[in-house]
Amino acid sequence: MVRIVTVITAVHAPGAKYLPAAYKSLTEQELPNGWEWQWVIQEDGETDAVAPYVPEDDRVSFGQGRAGRAAMARTMGLSRVRGEYIKVLDADDMLTPGTLARDIAALADGEIGWTTSRVLDLLPDGSTVGFDQDPPAGPIEMCAVLDHWKAHDYRAQVHPATLCMRRDLVLALGGWMALPASEDTGLLLALNAVSRGWFHAETGLLYRKWPGQVTSQAAHTHEGEREARMAVVEARARALAALPGWRFGSADPG
Repeated sequence: MVRIVTVITAVHAPGAKYLPAAYKSLTEQELPNGWEWQWVIQEDGETDAVAPYVPEDDRVSFGQGRAGRAAMARTMGLSRVRGEYIKVLDADDMLTPGTLARDIAALADGEIGWTTSRVLDLLPDGSTVGFDQDPPAGPIEMCAVLDHWKAHDYRAQVHPATLCMRRDLVLALGGWMALPASEDTGLLLALNAVSRGWFHAETGLLYRKWPGQVTSQAAHTHEGEREARMAVVEARARALAALPGWRFGSADPG
């Protein structure tokens, strides 16, 4: 029986030109015996600008829908997910060789609900820059990300763009938060509130920096909106952590 890890990508028209590079990084993945990948691409909108960049590959599923930003696009894409694990890949980013195999190996531990990995920022000139505060490789205990994020001006020690998650957990948590940004951080903190994670010290993602990305826009750092986003992200995570019996992979739900 073939097992599947689904890679899910939200894309809008300005970022479509990077899809071929993302696809190349997928084709270079070597999976364990008995595993295959599926790529679910969901356009945030209904234009003619994205489809020409979607590769012709039976493993690729492309869909469109009303524009509503990345959270809605990814959640709509969940309707076509066939894998037991869901890997995030933004349209303008690239996986490094071995990433999916490492994620699959970590999630084989029934106590682990999600994984993240080291990230390198890919700058326009082709150079890369790393993050100097990565946590140690290995397990991440419940609420550890929330505590660090709160203590470091809403910056987590692991990157939500590298998440690989159990599909049942993603669905149980309602997917990505309905926010204009930070929707992936919201899911990361929700996952960490109810399950242990795993951090890979090996670089798993090249995170492209370019002028058109959403996080480079002025609205992303607007103080009022940012404070509102962070408030609801924190409130959701703390509410989940406080729910009695809502723990993944624990014999003692506490």
